Amino acid sequence: MAKPKKEYSKRTAEEYNIWRSIFMFLVCKVFYMIRFKLVYRLQVEGLENVPKDNEYIVCPNHLSTLDPPLICAVIPRRVSFMAKKELFDIPFLRWWIDWLGAFAVNRESLGPSTIKTVMEIKKSQWVFGIFPQGTRGIPGEIKGVTKGFAGLAKITKCAVLPVGIIGTNEVKRFPFTGKIIVKIGKPIPYSSDTESVVKQWTDEIQKLTGFEYIPNDGSQDMIGVKDDK
Repeated sequence: MAKPKKEYSKRTAEEYNIWRSIFMFLVCKVFYMIRFKLVYRLQVEGLENVPKDNEYIVCPNHLSTLDPPLICAVIPRRVSFMAKKELFDIPFLRWWIDWLGAFAVNRESLGPSTIKTVMEIKKSQWVFGIFPQGTRGIPGEIKGVTKGFAGLAKITKCAVLPVGIIGTNEVKRFPFTGKIIVKIGKPIPYSSDTESVVKQWTDEIQKLTGFEYIPNDGSQDMIGVKDDK
């Protein structure tokens, strides 16, 4: 009998175990942190704003592929990000991001498996991370923001931790040639008003980064939730 294909869109709290924690620590908090410090002269502000519990969702702006490992290196707890399902079709990358705790998601629609996984993460010692912009943006702009992150915060009854990222878009390879700044804002308290949470997040990210928020044309206002059949 063929071995059943692994469901990368579903996670349980037990999967966020000591082995994944050690792997993330070595990859992000050691390997990547050395790179960030040596090449990018990483500067972090606002660590005192990070809650001591895991009743929050990490919500940074998004500039480059360096952003997920950067956030995992900076935030005290281990962070599990959702990743577009297409990335799990690439063998080595699938293994890599799987071990870093990421899980697959359809960016067009957040199904029940996504909600269940976020709830399972909350049961573990990890925290959930999501980029409200959905995809990488242009430096100086906060564009393409969806309400999906606010909807997940509402369902899971979590606060939203705004994190501003500056400088990851500039690819550098030589020591001290880059500059990355990470600014962590105060948590946005849990609220059932998703519109208010989105506005507070965009306002805070503008303050943290100095980037300008550009509203959507309406086509990306909401990532829907559909049944997983």
